[in-house]
Amino acid sequence: MSLSAEVKTALETNTDLMDILTGGIYCDVEEISRQNTPAAFDDNKEIQPCVLIKLGVEIPTGPYVRGAQCPVIIYFYERQGYENIDAAMALVFDQLNETQTGDRVWNMRFSNSVYNQRDVALDCALSTLRFVAVRHK
Repeated sequence: MSLSAEVKTALETNTDLMDILTGGIYCDVEEISRQNTPAAFDDNKEIQPCVLIKLGVEIPTGPYVRGAQCPVIIYFYERQGYENIDAAMALVFDQLNETQTGDRVWNMRFSNSVYNQRDVALDCALSTLRFVAVRHK
């Protein structure tokens, strides 16, 4: 299972989070779209609150030869406004920060947040959380 799939599985156990993310949690796809993630959209083809988990560029880290740092970027989407996004981001932060989420992960550390952005292609609100997973390769 990929690290992004392990994070997805962990987040899906949070019932409060899943109550907010009516459009679901996705990973191992390039983007949220009506073709790749049709359940993220309602009957009117409007995006529902949802999350996409992607991994960034992994780099080596010491002190172990097989140690690596892998960015885990979590994209939060909502049709308009940021009420659901902000609530979901707080729950995800509390669940993942300073944990060992994922196989062979020593520590998942918060890196940064980007708030109140806009996804022009989907015409929706967007914010992101970034964590760094320090793990054994």
